[in-house]
Amino acid sequence: MSRAFLVVMDSVGIGGAPDAGAYFNGAVPDTGANTVGHVARTVGLRVPTLTAMGLGHALRLASGMEVPALLAPATGAWGAATELSRGKDTPSGHWELAGVPVPWDWTVFPRTDPCFPPDLVAEVCRLAGTEGILGNRHASGTNIIEEEGAAHLRTGWPICYTSVDSVFQIAAHEEVFGLDRLIALCEGLAPTLHAMKVGRVIARPFVGSPEEGFRRTPRRRDFAIPPPAPTLCDWLHEAGRRVHAVGKIGDIFSMRGIDTLSKGPDRDLMGHLHRLATEAEDGSLVFANFVEFDSDYGHRRDPAGYARHLEWFDAGIGALLPLLRAGDLLLVTADHGNDPTWAGTDHTRERVPVLAWGIGPRELGLMAFADVAATVAAHLGVPPRGPGRSRL
Repeated sequence: MSRAFLVVMDSVGIGGAPDAGAYFNGAVPDTGANTVGHVARTVGLRVPTLTAMGLGHALRLASGMEVPALLAPATGAWGAATELSRGKDTPSGHWELAGVPVPWDWTVFPRTDPCFPPDLVAEVCRLAGTEGILGNRHASGTNIIEEEGAAHLRTGWPICYTSVDSVFQIAAHEEVFGLDRLIALCEGLAPTLHAMKVGRVIARPFVGSPEEGFRRTPRRRDFAIPPPAPTLCDWLHEAGRRVHAVGKIGDIFSMRGIDTLSKGPDRDLMGHLHRLATEAEDGSLVFANFVEFDSDYGHRRDPAGYARHLEWFDAGIGALLPLLRAGDLLLVTADHGNDPTWAGTDHTRERVPVLAWGIGPRELGLMAFADVAATVAAHLGVPPRGPGRSRL
């Protein structure tokens, strides 16, 4: 029995979303944002494995942009997916890739200072046992720990911030505030925020000092609203199949329909992906997310770093292919864009690539995010339940 590997490159968009003009970074609409295209044109990009899988063709299909270095005869199948859900965030993208578009509008906090309602701040203080919070504004996670880190060490107050996405993030020093205390605070606060239709509460631990600078650690935790309907993971579970999650997948799906979870920084995750290629059972799904494109380079608007990480990832996928068995399906895709050459620091509304290995070279065309779930389910012989249709 064949297996499936669904690998999400967090934020690796390819432009062309038809509704991009309705989404903004500050006052700048996302019209024209193109993560892969602009990285390739700005700093250059050499990704031979993804190129062979059809990345350049998917880019041209999605947005009309041609990057000659990414165009070669494809040995994989390729397409471009358009999101239906109204959010340009991680849960919306992943849930829809797993067959469940988001049926509601997420709550986002106003771009004011302060931005959180007083009763929510009071609840944070009650759970944290503090007299106040720091931040209380829209901010980049790396910037706000530099701006508020010293005050956090002095007062012990948690640093709370948000973005244009539906998130409530809490940053705290692992050693001074305590990692377990931070995670317990976020877990305790999650039901309140989920009732408000805020998609995620995120624990953002960091270390360091004012003298040496502060840096985030890989021990973040996401507390997401559970999906509103059974996803691909549930469909497979109910059919007696096993689902192995790698990276943020467990958090995004609230561990629903998931048997095992492997976490760590992206370099460790690639090792887990390779290991699972040799260990995963027949009929199983390996569902992976590589987040550092987004967290380390997209939000920080670092196109050179983004290119380096894509090239590193490409080498890892190249090493994965020989480990796959006859009949296996590999799908490489993304959940949204985060153009590191764009204005602002937030995600960009874009189409995403769908690159398939194991079904022969062909164009899959423009497709829906939910078609990814239907395709995986069909490959594994499990009936899909969502709105997508298989591209096999």
